[in-house]
Amino acid sequence: MTIAGERPVPASENSAAPKPDAAAQIGGLIFAVLLIDPDLRIVEANHAAENLLGQSAKRLVGRSVRDVAELLDQRVLERFANSEAAVVARDVGLRINSKEQRVNLTISPLVNHTGWRVVTLSESARDDSGSDEQGDVTLGAPSILAHEIKNPLSAIRGAGQLAERKLADTDKPLARMITDEVDRIARLIDRMQELGSTQTEPVAPCNPHEAIRSAIATVRAAGANRVEICEEFDPSLPAVLANRDALEQVLINLISNARDAAEGSDDPRITVQTRFVSGLAFNAIRMGRRVRLPIEITVSDTGPGIDEALRDHVFEPFVSSKKSGQGLGLALVRKLVRDMEGRISHERDTRANLTHFRLHLRIADKASLAGSNA
Repeated sequence: MTIAGERPVPASENSAAPKPDAAAQIGGLIFAVLLIDPDLRIVEANHAAENLLGQSAKRLVGRSVRDVAELLDQRVLERFANSEAAVVARDVGLRINSKEQRVNLTISPLVNHTGWRVVTLSESARDDSGSDEQGDVTLGAPSILAHEIKNPLSAIRGAGQLAERKLADTDKPLARMITDEVDRIARLIDRMQELGSTQTEPVAPCNPHEAIRSAIATVRAAGANRVEICEEFDPSLPAVLANRDALEQVLINLISNARDAAEGSDDPRITVQTRFVSGLAFNAIRMGRRVRLPIEITVSDTGPGIDEALRDHVFEPFVSSKKSGQGLGLALVRKLVRDMEGRISHERDTRANLTHFRLHLRIADKASLAGSNA
């Protein structure tokens, strides 16, 4: 309440904490910010820039931005050569330490400071981190059609079984082929229904290493052939907030794909690594809130990598680099990870000839741990 004649006190003056200055605001941003001088040297870098570029600000300052990151889009390079040009570009290629990734980029010339620019970088949405209305419609379509398709399939299967009993022994394999194909199509539709489902399974505290070892055991039981599966675990990791069954399914899919990719290489090997990425700016926006995802699980393989034409679409339905692939495995992985409010992404390390799939998950907080122990 304001008494007559008194000046209203702004909320900021009532607050005990001082207003964050410009440096604190830039430091808290979840996207990378670089200040570049007229000679293209990095003068300042925020915490998110350190994470994206893989180096501390102390090491970045003074270096040419061209030595730190290489832009792969010729049009953006041409604009970058003009120190007075403002640039806004989405989903452009960037190579950092031989690793290629897609980023969103802005370049802002500073008025009254000729040649000085502020560059921002944020990872492009190559996973399920953001909302995608068109994708939601696409994933919902299989659920709408599945019921109508499965009814006649049941009739066809029944007719095939009846025919098998009445046919001569020489013709029975044809009838069995009918039932086998019907079963295969039914399994495909089941997976499509999972993909289109809007229901989410409940999450609870989960030991990530137990889930990983269970998934590895499942893949090995299915026949890992000559592919070596290595574990590089951080034993100090806390529990994650996830659905155990869904997490295992995600890991089984990723490790199975890695096994298939590595099988033909000279050094057929898969590495599953866990680590805590403290402060790393991997955040998922869910219902208008920011979610920290500091637990990282990486599945790496020595295979040839995903076809470059498919790399930006691997998590989309019906996209597959396998000859007999249905293109639903990674799309289902994306959905399951989304349901756990996690993040899935991939990258190709051309220097090490490795393909990495990175899964980022939440930590189980004290409230969820207390609930699981109740």
